Amino acid sequence: MQGPRFAFGPFVLDPGAGTLLRNGVPVAVGYRGLKLLAALVGQPGEVLGKAELMDAAWPGRAVEEGNLTVQIAQLRKLLGPAADGGEWIATVPRVGYRFTGAIEQLGGMKRKPLPLPDKASIAVLPFVNYSSGPEQESFADGLTEDLITDLSRTAGLFVIARNSAFAYKGKAMDVRLIAEELGVRYLLEGSARRAAGRVRINAQLVDAVSGEQLWAERFDRSLEDIFAVQDEVTGKIVEALLGRLGAPPPRNRPKSLEAYDLCVRARKLMDDSPQTAREAHLMLTRAVSLDPQYAEAYRWLAINHWMGWVHSGGPTQSSRSLALELARKAVAIDANDAGCRWVLAYLLAYERSFAEADAEFAKAIELDPNEADAWAALSDIAVLAGRIEEGLEHIRKAFRLNPFPPSWYYLTLGQAQYASGEYEAAVETLRRDETYRTSSRRFLAASLAQLGRLDEARAEVELFLVGNPHFTTRHWAKTEPFRDAATLEHFVDGYRKAGLPE
Repeated sequence: MQGPRFAFGPFVLDPGAGTLLRNGVPVAVGYRGLKLLAALVGQPGEVLGKAELMDAAWPGRAVEEGNLTVQIAQLRKLLGPAADGGEWIATVPRVGYRFTGAIEQLGGMKRKPLPLPDKASIAVLPFVNYSSGPEQESFADGLTEDLITDLSRTAGLFVIARNSAFAYKGKAMDVRLIAEELGVRYLLEGSARRAAGRVRINAQLVDAVSGEQLWAERFDRSLEDIFAVQDEVTGKIVEALLGRLGAPPPRNRPKSLEAYDLCVRARKLMDDSPQTAREAHLMLTRAVSLDPQYAEAYRWLAINHWMGWVHSGGPTQSSRSLALELARKAVAIDANDAGCRWVLAYLLAYERSFAEADAEFAKAIELDPNEADAWAALSDIAVLAGRIEEGLEHIRKAFRLNPFPPSWYYLTLGQAQYASGEYEAAVETLRRDETYRTSSRRFLAASLAQLGRLDEARAEVELFLVGNPHFTTRHWAKTEPFRDAATLEHFVDGYRKAGLPE
C-alpha cells in the first residue's frame, strides 16, 4: 500500500511495506522493532510514553515493560551510532523515548496497479465494529471472514483473500485506490453492531471504477439469525454482479455462537508465536467440545497441531496422527469446505499418501478456485514432487488472490525459486522481513551457497540453528514429502554447501 517513507542518515524506513534499508540494502529488523521505529520516526523529537509505544508494537495485548526495553536495545544496536556519534533513540527517564535524528519524509512508493481479472472481481473490506466494547471486534472480523469465504465459493467471482483484505483494517483510504492496489473492480463495505441478543448490519456494494453504489441494505435481526443474514448478503452480491446463479453447496454452520466466537478468535493466532499457538489450542478445544459437529473448528485444530510441529522443530508420530485424524473429521463433517479439503491434502502429502493428497487438492480447488491458501500449499507439494514450473505458477496465483499474504507464502515462493535455480530471486524473497526470521533461513543459506557467497550462507546457518538447534539435513530430507530424487538432491546439495548439519 501507499504511504510515507522516512529517510534518516543512511536509512530509509517504509512502514507500509515493512522494510528498512541501509544504503539501499535491506536490514533484518523484526516486526515489533519495525513498529516501534515507525512510531518514533513518525514523531521525531517528541517524547513518546512507554504505554504509547507498547500499544504501537503490541496492540491490544498486555505485555511486560521489559519487552519494550529489549526491543529498544535491539533497535539501537541495529541502527548503530548517529552521525554525531550519539544514539538515534534517546531515553527520557521514567517517561519513554524520543527519536533524535533529522527526518526527511519521502513520497509513498506507489504499488504497480494489478490488472483486473477476466471475471467479476471483489474484495470484502473489514466491517467496522460499532458494538459497545472492543471485545466485540472479533464478531465484526468473523462476519467479514465468513462473507469472504461465502463469496469465494462462487466460481464466477474472483475474490481477494482475507489476509489482504484485513491489510486495510482501520485505514481511511479512497475506494478507488484500494481497488487499484488489490486489482479488483468491486468493494463490499459495511458495519456491524451486536447488543442484547440482536445484530444490526449495514452493507453496501460499490463499483470502484465508476464510484456507483450497486446495492446497499440494512439488516436488523436476532443474533441467532446471523448466518442466515450472511447467506442473504452473499446471495444479493452474487445476484448484483452475476445475475441469478445456482447457489454453491451449503456450508456447515456452527450450532453454538460461543464456539463460533472462539474459532474466530483462535484463527487470528495461528501464524504467530508458540505462546499464541497454545492459546489458540485451548480456544479450539473448547469450541469442538461446545459443538462437536463444527467442521471449521476441527480444521483449525488440525492446523494448530501442524504449527506445533513447526514451533517444536519437527513432528512426532502422535501429533502427526492426531492432526490427520482431526483433518479427516473436518472433511467428514463438511465435505464441501475447500479449507478442510486442502488441509487434509497437505497432511496426507506428508504421510506420503500422494494419490489421496492429489485428489483432495483437486477437490479443494474445484470447490473454491479462490482459496489462496490452497494454491500456496499446493505449490509447496508440487515443487517437492519435481513439478517446479507448476509450483511457481501455483504460488503466483496465490499471491494474486492474496497480494498482502502471511509470511509462509514468501517461504513457499523462495523454496520454488531455489528449486528452479533462481537463486538471486530466492535471496531477495527470503530476505523480506515477513519471512526472514522464520525457518525459511535454511533456503536462504542454500541459495547464497549456490551463488558462491559462502560467508553469508554460513552466517545464515548460524542464525537458523539458534532457533532450530536439532536440525539435521538427513532428518529433514526423510520427513519432507519429496517425490523427485533430483529435486531432493538439489536441496541437499545447497544445504551441504551452506554448512548445515548432516
